[in-house]
Amino acid sequence: MLFESLPLQGAWLVRPQKAVDERGFFARIICVKEFAAHGLQGSFVQSSISHNSRRGTVRGMHFQWPPSAEAKLVRCTRGGIRDMLIDLRPGSPTFLQHVAVTLDDASDAAVYIPAGFGHGFQTITDNALVQYHMTDDFRPDLASGFRWNDPAFGITLPLPVAVISPRDAAYPPFEQESYVARFNGTAAQAAPA
Repeated sequence: MLFESLPLQGAWLVRPQKAVDERGFFARIICVKEFAAHGLQGSFVQSSISHNSRRGTVRGMHFQWPPSAEAKLVRCTRGGIRDMLIDLRPGSPTFLQHVAVTLDDASDAAVYIPAGFGHGFQTITDNALVQYHMTDDFRPDLASGFRWNDPAFGITLPLPVAVISPRDAAYPPFEQESYVARFNGTAAQAAPA
């Protein structure tokens, strides 16, 4: 596998090294030793997929509050998406910065999203299929998010929004002080739940 660091501390683009022959190709997409060599957690406890029928569909920006330590490895196995990450770790040198990468079935690349990041994507094709591997269990009591278009983040999408869930569209505005207090455990429910 080839690991390319992204501009956000701890985020990586992971590309398979393909062994190609007349049958097609073979490639490893997860290797605990290779992930560990780059300081990444490679033991995943859950895997999920999402099918997205329409081009322009937006999912996110999602995260889990501490004490969750959910890192993700995300790959688009059919079609294409514009994947978005926000560093939501107070104290990180890239706190509140974001980066976007294109993931599609032609490149087979994945993005490694560290714990403490917000994550979302917009489909750039119809019938996009997205695969997620997570390092922590989904915890509904810790699940939260922010709107993709919150001015605090400055994210732009490649397409108009065609579909977004009512939950994702209704997340409250990001308020840095209350967010940091809850992230650090100094406020019981100061930020959106």
